[in-house]
Amino acid sequence: MRDRFSAVLLTAGVLLVGAADLLAQATSGASLLVLSKRNHTLSIVDPTTLKVVATAPVGQDPHEVIASSDGKTAYVSIYGGGAFHVLSVIDLVGQKALPDIDLGVLNGPHGLMFVGGKLWFTAEGAKVIGSYDPATAKVDWVMGTGQNRTHMIYVTKDLKQIYTTNVASNTVSILEKVARPMMGPPPGGPGGPGAGAGPGGPPPGGPPRGLDGPPAMDWSQTVIPVGKGDEGFDVSPDGRELWTAAAQDGTVSIVDIAGKKVAATLDAKVMGANRLKFTPDGRLVLITSLRGGDLVIYDAATRKDVKRVPIGHGAAGIQMEPGGARAFLACGPDNYVAVLDLKTLEVIGHIDAGGEPDGMAWAVQQ
Repeated sequence: MRDRFSAVLLTAGVLLVGAADLLAQATSGASLLVLSKRNHTLSIVDPTTLKVVATAPVGQDPHEVIASSDGKTAYVSIYGGGAFHVLSVIDLVGQKALPDIDLGVLNGPHGLMFVGGKLWFTAEGAKVIGSYDPATAKVDWVMGTGQNRTHMIYVTKDLKQIYTTNVASNTVSILEKVARPMMGPPPGGPGGPGAGAGPGGPPPGGPPRGLDGPPAMDWSQTVIPVGKGDEGFDVSPDGRELWTAAAQDGTVSIVDIAGKKVAATLDAKVMGANRLKFTPDGRLVLITSLRGGDLVIYDAATRKDVKRVPIGHGAAGIQMEPGGARAFLACGPDNYVAVLDLKTLEVIGHIDAGGEPDGMAWAVQQ
C-alpha cells in the first residue's frame, strides 16, 4: 500500500512539474502584443490559445508598439495627434509598466522599430526621426526630414538605410548613410583656388576622417512623391521594393528602392488605407482600411488584386506571424483582432484584447 501511495505521489509530482514547464514555456515563448486605444493597455496574447495572459497600462492614445530583440521589453508610442512626447515602456517578463521615456521637444512619437540594439522612432510633431539607446537611457541621434507628418519608419538591419512615409507631404523619404564629402578651405583664404595641398591645406583626396578612425559619415535624403496621404508601408523581404498605400486617393505606390523612384502606381481603390504589410514569403501584400470592411490582398509578383476578405467595419494594424501561417488584423470599430489563415485567406478566429485595438508586435523572449 505504501509503495502504491508513493507511486501516486511521484506521478502527481511529475504532472505538476510538467505543467510548470508548460507554463514557463508559454511565458517565455512567443507572444502577440496588442494595444488598446480605448483601455490604454498593452495585452500580451498567447498565440496558441488566442487568449490574453496579461495586460499592462500605457499612456493615453497609444498607437504603435515594438519589442526589443530579446523579447523582454516593449516600447509604445504615445501619439496624441502630435501633441504628446513620451514612450511607454513595459517589462514583458514581469508583465508590468516601467517609467516612461520622455522625449522632451520631440512631440508626436509614432512609428517604431528595434534594430541594432536601439529603438528607432518618428516624432511627427517635430518632423524628425531618431534613435534611443536603452543602454544609456538617452536619445543618441536625431535627424530632421523637412517633411510634414513623418509617420512610419523602417530601418534596414545593416543600419545603412531608413525609410519613412510623410503623410501630409505625400512623400516617401529614403535616407542613406554615406561618407561625408570633403570640405575645401574657406574662399579667399590660404589654400584657395589654385593653391596646392600643403601645410594648412586640405588633406589630399578622400573624405575627412576622424582623429584616427574611418571616414566621417553623414545621412543623405531622397524625397519621392507618392500618393496622397501615404501612411502604411512595408519593404519587400528581398529589400528591392517599398509599397505604400495612400489613404486619400486609394492608390498604392511601388518604389524601386535602388532606383529611388516610383516604379508603378496601382489604382487599388483602398480609400482610408491605413496599414500595408508583405507576407513573410513576399508573395502577398495585405492592406487594411479605416473606411472599409474588407482586407485587400494583392499578389506582389503580378501586382493584381487577388481577394477582398470581409473582416468587420474597418481595420488598422497588421502583424504577421513570423512563420507565415497567420496574420493578425486590428479591427478597431469592432473591438477585436481578426485572425487570418494565410493559406486559405479566410478569417479563422478573433481575439478580445480591449477596445479599439491598433498597433501590434511580435515578441520572443530569449
